[in-house]
Amino acid sequence: MAFVAAETAEARTAAQTLTDRYGSYEPDDADVIVALGGDGLMLSCLHRFMSTGKPTFGMNRGSVGFLMNDFALDRLHERIAAAEMTTIRPLHMRATNVRDEVFEARAINEVSILRQTYQAAKLAIHIDERPRLRELICDGILVATPAGSTAYNLSAHGPILPINAQLLALTPISAFRPRRWRGALLPAHVTVTIEALEQNKRPIAAAADHVEIRQVARVEVREDRDASCVIMFDPDHSWDERILAEQFMY
Repeated sequence: MAFVAAETAEARTAAQTLTDRYGSYEPDDADVIVALGGDGLMLSCLHRFMSTGKPTFGMNRGSVGFLMNDFALDRLHERIAAAEMTTIRPLHMRATNVRDEVFEARAINEVSILRQTYQAAKLAIHIDERPRLRELICDGILVATPAGSTAYNLSAHGPILPINAQLLALTPISAFRPRRWRGALLPAHVTVTIEALEQNKRPIAAAADHVEIRQVARVEVREDRDASCVIMFDPDHSWDERILAEQFMY
């Protein structure tokens, strides 16, 4: 095991205590990454060890911790041996800015397109190059994976997706026109293209998890079939159970 901790005192103390008890390898030499922190650290670990086949078992030493297991010092080897593994496919974002510069990034949670100024964004949406919404006036829009459907997507009133669903959520953020459009569920194999209309008057930014590109003219988003991450959960607190519980919260 390799213990990777967030910058907080609580996470660092936990990492030292666990290292003293179990020993620790360097991450590149370990079979399992144990992430100690919150969901931000988990996302960082999943990006870092993407496509290595190396699973990450998180324990919550942060705030929300939706992606994390409960923290405990005892029986860690047994917990990891019994943990359920879930494979996550990230999104691939290809963003072209107004100077025709191209940027690429991956997102485990979502790709979000957001207005940069007080002016609402004006967007056109294509699915597999076919126009589906010729004009959307909004604060932004996001494309979320099942893993990210309980994050920003949920805050924007998007649907929660089971982790193994072959779907993506396309969710508007504060849609003004058309006012009643609430988004769409898309097959995971499609390519979503979002174009900025009135680019100079209504500048937008695109973000793939923690990577942000500004002054964007066009964004293409698709599932990256060549990349994967592996996350581990305790059997009594699996991802499916978390998603079910989230849908019945009030």
